Amino acid sequence: AGGDVLVDRAIETDLADTVKDLHARSRRTASVCTGSFILAAAGLLAGRRATTHWRHAGLLARAFPDVRVESDALFVQDAAVYTSAGVSAGMDLALALVEEDHGADLTREVARQLVMFMQRPGGQSQFSAPLDRRPPRTSPLRAVVDLISAQPALDHSAAALAARVGVSPRQLGRLFAAELRTTPARYVELVRLDHAKALLDRGHTVAQTARGAGYGSAETMRRSFVARLGVSPSQYRDRFATTEQGKDTPR
Repeated sequence: AGGDVLVDRAIETDLADTVKDLHARSRRTASVCTGSFILAAAGLLAGRRATTHWRHAGLLARAFPDVRVESDALFVQDAAVYTSAGVSAGMDLALALVEEDHGADLTREVARQLVMFMQRPGGQSQFSAPLDRRPPRTSPLRAVVDLISAQPALDHSAAALAARVGVSPRQLGRLFAAELRTTPARYVELVRLDHAKALLDRGHTVAQTARGAGYGSAETMRRSFVARLGVSPSQYRDRFATTEQGKDTPR
């Protein structure tokens, strides 16, 4: 099981040793949320694919570089080791384990009783917080990212961005790689995706959102959502825009 304390300090040696011993005597080992940090400290994730809560996926990758962290997955199986994202993703994993042992028919009945999907659509990126944009140290790069954030619908091609701050596209690409570890095009896409999610959260239509976020067309935005989040814009809006659907309407 996970817990906030597991990401604040090193995993205790006796805890890691106990998990390692239990793993050696078990058919399979699974973690929920930040419990993956215990498995990693015990050496059980070395060379394996794994996941954890989206908020801590980067930390897991940095702390244990021999782990292949899949930050968007709800849960991951690698041989006899299973890891899951947040607490509710632990329920998704539990259903998968039931199916592995008892087949799809029983699992479908369990899912119906719990009012759950057999397989939840999309990955955990659809639940993540907006892009963390720490101010870059370099003045031209800081000006560029501020402009992208303030007006995502402008022309933000590498050439246009470079011209606005008086550097070459090649130099701009080097700045993005050095400070933000990405390319200008990928950064623009992530900012537009964040902006689109916020607009949909506030109840804007898909067409309005596509224009406001700078996608040019609803189809272009749909492709970005499906590629990045595993769901379409309309599916995302239906899940996150409001909780009013289940409430009684005053008469």
